[in-house]
Amino acid sequence: MFRFHKALDVITLFHKASSPASVRVHTLLKQASANATAYATEDQASDHASQPKPQRGEFQLDITEEAPTPDQLTSILEYVKPQPASVIIKGAKDDADAMKKFKQSTENFQRPVTVDWENGKAVAGDSESEILKMVQGLSSK
Repeated sequence: MFRFHKALDVITLFHKASSPASVRVHTLLKQASANATAYATEDQASDHASQPKPQRGEFQLDITEEAPTPDQLTSILEYVKPQPASVIIKGAKDDADAMKKFKQSTENFQRPVTVDWENGKAVAGDSESEILKMVQGLSSK
């Protein structure tokens, strides 16, 4: 039988290998991705109707040490609200100031930042509980 496969959701980690917080998030996301993949394989192999199904299935994990593009940064600043722009860009007073500081130097971008592009969510820093909520597709409200 022919089926169309849905493209996997993309979760991006803006990573800095020299940052212990970023390394922790990297490890956490790799484990979450492996767990989601293992569940998908089990699910395809047999009937697990009685087992609780995770909110989100497999996802594509994109880890980059590059800074986001200006368009990506605009989205990230929206996704982290109601937190201030300063959680993403050092010393930023608001979104406009964040963009200005980012254009002056991409070093003002504070890593780690984890972004779920499909669901419009982002987590700045290494809050394991917030990252896991986002990865599992649970509401953080």
